[in-house]
Amino acid sequence: MPSDAAAPSGTWNGASVRSRVAAMAREDPEHRRFGASHHGYRFHPPLAEEAIRSFEQIHGITLPASYRGFLSTVAGGGAGPDYGLLHLAEEADDEEALHDLRAECLHAGFLATPFPHTTDRPGPGRAGNADYSVAGTLVLGEAGCGAFSRLVITGSKAGHVWLDDRSWGGLTPGPDFRDWYTAWLTSQ
Repeated sequence: MPSDAAAPSGTWNGASVRSRVAAMAREDPEHRRFGASHHGYRFHPPLAEEAIRSFEQIHGITLPASYRGFLSTVAGGGAGPDYGLLHLAEEADDEEALHDLRAECLHAGFLATPFPHTTDRPGPGRAGNADYSVAGTLVLGEAGCGAFSRLVITGSKAGHVWLDDRSWGGLTPGPDFRDWYTAWLTSQ
């Protein structure tokens, strides 16, 4: 993938990212890569600045620069890590595991509440308690087996993608959205 696919300023080279995802699709015509059968290497169209601003105003937040730039330059959702990225304001089908989690994220005040964590929160599989707050995060998509990728919107870890696995692993910190997405683009 060309090194200019993502620049540090929050801007993305949308053409480069789309080209890389098209190459991934050609390399995997039967969608055997994890999650590919769900997202099909397809993108939602990029979002207009007005749509992004409207979402931010409704929720009283400013989206992290790397995610905001992705939405406006690359795609409004679709192809991505695991089962792919939900559209910014997408409500999941009520039969999917994501439904209640995504609906929670879109409640008034949820995203504007600062995310309270700076380190991991153990889940029951790690002899911990899976009762932790995820306020201030937006569910990006399902990672599989009841685990979900969450983008921290507010708080000291804003811009980072955390893995939320209440059934086993708990809440685990991850990289900035740009690094998280770029790792998927460059993975085999």
